[in-house]
Amino acid sequence: MRENVLRDRLFDRYAKGGSRFARFRSVIYYIFKRYSWHLVIKSTLIIKRCFDVILSILLILALSPVFLITVLFIKVEDWGPVIYCQQRVGLKGKRFIIYKFRSMITDADRIRNDLDNLNETQSLIFKIKKDPRLTRTGKIIRKLSIDELPQLFNVLKGDMSIVGPRPPIPSEVSQYRLRDLKRLDVTPGLTCFWQVSGRSNIGFDGQVDLDLQYIESQSIWTDIKLLFKTIPAVLTGKGAY
Repeated sequence: MRENVLRDRLFDRYAKGGSRFARFRSVIYYIFKRYSWHLVIKSTLIIKRCFDVILSILLILALSPVFLITVLFIKVEDWGPVIYCQQRVGLKGKRFIIYKFRSMITDADRIRNDLDNLNETQSLIFKIKKDPRLTRTGKIIRKLSIDELPQLFNVLKGDMSIVGPRPPIPSEVSQYRLRDLKRLDVTPGLTCFWQVSGRSNIGFDGQVDLDLQYIESQSIWTDIKLLFKTIPAVLTGKGAY
């Protein structure tokens, strides 16, 4: 629940009506409730951060063979750069550089505007199911979401979390409505509700709905459940392109 909404509800409940003494007592109780909840939120964020750091380190170590094999395949195919870096928008609008295994030809960004007529999402997000810019290796690592693995280092840096709304690019954010901007109220993540519910098959508005649902109900337990749902979503490759 957003902190300002909680504050208003607490004030309405505990700091209005009754005798002068009752109002004073209610104000004290309201202050106690507010700061107790603030402490709970801070504690949850600290636990979530510790969870992110520990899990990302374990995943990097466990998946190191996958990292190595992916690097070799990308290099053997065209000798271009292995890592693709792109600017994204994170918590409170802060920009950062996201890391991915390169899945496209080296000049993919240059020819991006020439493919606008092929966009299949009809929204702010640019997606093509059979993107001609994908390399042979890229098609495989995209299908299995291996291209996203370097973002574990973004998690270690604190730019991202394991679970949270996917970070948008600046050009998308510039077209956001007020409601859409609420996605930036939390740290972006590797996986989220819509990533396990259809991924790219879900339209932009549907993605926003699911992201806001996560923001309103986020907890460590919710994150754990989402992680377990992510495994079959990745293995089946449903909606990944």
